Amino acid sequence: MKVLVAVKRVVDAYVKVRVKSDASGVDLTNAKMSINPFCEIAVEEAVRLKEQGIAEEVVVVSIGETACQEQIRTALALGADRGILVSTEQEIQPLTVAKILRSIVVKEGIDLVILGKQSIDSDNNQVGQMLGAIADMPQGTFACKLEANGNRIKVTREVDGGEQTIDLSLPAVVTTDLRLNEPRYASLPNIMKAKKKTIDTISVEDLGVAVNSSIVTLKIESPSQRSAGVKVASVDELLDKLKTEAKVI
Repeated sequence: MKVLVAVKRVVDAYVKVRVKSDASGVDLTNAKMSINPFCEIAVEEAVRLKEQGIAEEVVVVSIGETACQEQIRTALALGADRGILVSTEQEIQPLTVAKILRSIVVKEGIDLVILGKQSIDSDNNQVGQMLGAIADMPQGTFACKLEANGNRIKVTREVDGGEQTIDLSLPAVVTTDLRLNEPRYASLPNIMKAKKKTIDTISVEDLGVAVNSSIVTLKIESPSQRSAGVKVASVDELLDKLKTEAKVI
């Protein structure tokens, strides 16, 4: 089995972001960048499949500027075998990402694609579903458990009513949820080994994908500040404030 994992470069989840003064976007100056947490879970699951002898090769792909190689190297240090950087300076929308991944699936002969269910910057939750549709591949979204057996894969997915288990034929697309696994930390020896692993750089044009977007970001704003809470001395005072200030009664 050959596994493809996509990783996205995002602002670290523990960094408090700032909006640019002109409201055109998020200020990334000196901001710590990391692998999207859901993508990190996807890398971990692919590496576990390799350690179990199920996957023969784990290929990591990232789409964006040259700096994305940093996140690919991190994935290689976690146990992936090879990296692909799809180089572009343009902002890429989910449908374009799905088309790029479909081209790589065909080019590389991928059996299983594991993606994070969403990225923490845009929160679209679209790429996995779009890839499954345009590549005509069965999909298991929001996976909390994964079991491979020959040319089939059993995915337990989180749904509103609890859990649902589905059986997919390969090639297939799986998107990861938080409970699927706990990603490991890269050891220093593996970080050093990752520096010698191959990262191939290709352009979007090399894959025959047009970068078109019908979405224009008009303005980005910080969420409004929450007012401080107050303490009340009695139930009567609470009811009075709910009536006069909160106007919920």
